[in-house]
Amino acid sequence: MEDCIFCKIINQEIPSYKVYEDEKVYAFLDITQVTKGHTLVIPKKHVSDIFEYDEQLATDLFTRIPKIARALETAFPEMEGLNIVNNNKEVAYQTVFHSHVHLIPRYSKKDDFSLHFGKHMEDYTQEQMQAIADQIQKQVKSNE
Repeated sequence: MEDCIFCKIINQEIPSYKVYEDEKVYAFLDITQVTKGHTLVIPKKHVSDIFEYDEQLATDLFTRIPKIARALETAFPEMEGLNIVNNNKEVAYQTVFHSHVHLIPRYSKKDDFSLHFGKHMEDYTQEQMQAIADQIQKQVKSNE
């Protein structure tokens, strides 16, 4: 894609701090460095978000993530954890529309990164929960 900043990084039209590359995947430091070592893992094939992945692309990308995660853990032994974040579409905080996965090393609970999961279990009955599960399950089967 012509105006995609990540495609330009892959094509070395824009510099990056590369940490991993093979024929399918490119990984580089996120320029914001939410925490030290914050890395983006992207498919070399341009897709906007997870909804455009096929099974092979998902395999290509997601099988590389543990290798890069272990490299982060080895490089930064003081790391206490790792968040793996993938935002899809603007409402979900995606700002670059070339699919990417954030690997965010965690050094402490005070490292200026957080996620919030609201608790809404009391908003749903068991029947409503089952209806939601059934609705998703039906779609999983129809998308196979």
